[in-house]
Amino acid sequence: MARAALWLVQVVGEGKIFTVAKLREAFPDVAQIDRRMRGLRDYGWEISTAREDPELLPQERRFVTRGKDVWVPGQAKGPSHKASITNAQRAKVLQADGYLCRTCGIAAGEAYGDGVAQAVLNVARRQVTLVDGRVTHQLVTECQRCLRGTVDRDVHLAEVLSRIEALAPLERSVLSSWVNNDQRTYSSLEVLWGMFRTLPEDSREAVADALAGTDD
Repeated sequence: MARAALWLVQVVGEGKIFTVAKLREAFPDVAQIDRRMRGLRDYGWEISTAREDPELLPQERRFVTRGKDVWVPGQAKGPSHKASITNAQRAKVLQADGYLCRTCGIAAGEAYGDGVAQAVLNVARRQVTLVDGRVTHQLVTECQRCLRGTVDRDVHLAEVLSRIEALAPLERSVLSSWVNNDQRTYSSLEVLWGMFRTLPEDSREAVADALAGTDD
């Protein structure tokens, strides 16, 4: 695995594409070198296949970014939660999450707002601190862009539950309906506010004048 990591860094280069055939050609003396290379993902290395990157062919891989320097003594010691996610687990999580990115809500194959690329969904591990203080890692669906983001999305469940307890009864009822439907519904006021935010200055002033007249 360490040799594969060095080959990726020194020969392939981050962001570049290589083939499984080239990988095997570079390590003719190592059995199942592709499987050993996949193990790098447990140490923060991102290596995309055609499943995550629609631009790739089935036998192509993209070396996206490097992780731990696994060739350094002690760096190859990975946490227990990094065991590979099985296909059955992946399918179960995708179904439970409605085949949507739980961070931005985009669906697989849907184009992003900038029109540059289509969304590719994958299953990620999210660190969750439980109410009793124990730290665990739970699986969640995220698109490729959100998965690469730098925002800290670790969950502190006690904080979430505490905020729920602080809600007024009406707010709690509204939130409950959103949770039960797994979808937020917008009131007419929220829709109007969203429309107002998009208006040019002159139009915003016209709305403000109309509201002022209503107050009178």
